Amino acid sequence: MTIGEVIKKYRKNSGMTQEEMAKRLGVTAPAVNKWEKGNTLPDVALLAPIARLLGITTDELLSFRDELTDDEINRYLSQIQNDLENKDFCEVFFAVKKKIEKYPNCEKLIWQAAVLLDAKRMETELSNPGDYDQQILDWYERCLLSENEQIRKQAANSLFHMFFRKEDYERALHYLEYFSLDNPERKRKEALVNSKTGNRKDAYRAYEELIFSAYQHIQSTLNDLRILYMEDNDHEMAKKLVGVSSSAASTFEMGRYNEICVGLDVAVWEKDVASTAQLMQDILDSIGTIGDFANSKLYRHMTLKALDPELTESLKREFLKSLEDESYSYMQGNDCWESLKNRIPR
Repeated sequence: MTIGEVIKKYRKNSGMTQEEMAKRLGVTAPAVNKWEKGNTLPDVALLAPIARLLGITTDELLSFRDELTDDEINRYLSQIQNDLENKDFCEVFFAVKKKIEKYPNCEKLIWQAAVLLDAKRMETELSNPGDYDQQILDWYERCLLSENEQIRKQAANSLFHMFFRKEDYERALHYLEYFSLDNPERKRKEALVNSKTGNRKDAYRAYEELIFSAYQHIQSTLNDLRILYMEDNDHEMAKKLVGVSSSAASTFEMGRYNEICVGLDVAVWEKDVASTAQLMQDILDSIGTIGDFANSKLYRHMTLKALDPELTESLKREFLKSLEDESYSYMQGNDCWESLKNRIPR
């Protein structure tokens, strides 16, 4: 960026108009306008006051190029990794620090270089590790202000682990505020802290809730993918996904009903009389197991209600009524299906 672009960017970030900036610097609004358009440059004597007003350093103000290309960043990161294996850590650290000072707004460089140095610092015996801690912390903190959500989250993640290692759990939890409340990584990290601070029951429950919600997400995704294959008439993959869904239900101890019900859609789609009849009978027989996960030790710290017997009977009636749907017309004459139809409540 040109110096004018830097001024415009940070002026807008601070919520100032050109007139307000001009008034504070003792210049005219047209002068600020000309700086931002690149028609003129500020007087040298104004550089420090401009930087202070915008909340940046003069280096940042004068950083005519604050970004590197992705290729340049990747090449430099490879160089850092190589140097960390072959050179003194202190030497590499200060070379990286100098590079970042040259490109103070290149957030991707700052974040990834900080991660590499942080990881090497942890595995290296240093006589003065504290000399590097604050600078690495500052780099991570700077990335928390990024407009790039990925960089913000990764920086927050690194800061969480930095303070978790130091057993400063209160500070570690502070950085989880950069994760949304429904982000499973936030919940997992909170459970990790709870496991270290005496709140083990809360930790167990949180982990179990994560397992339970992960299963729901997995099954929803498998179901959507299966439907997509069915729309493309791919019978092999549709059946494969039924098998995967059934195995997932078994692995996560969701009960017999949840293991077998996923196959009915494919059996109906293929108009497979024998499979449809068998699945119908199996589903009807296993409806009472829909809530069996409530008895699983996998979820022993969660509050889960067992299925009410009245609800079980209601579900059976609804299932039997569904047999009247015309999509089952191909089942006409099948003994099992006719037998089930006779049980439909009238």
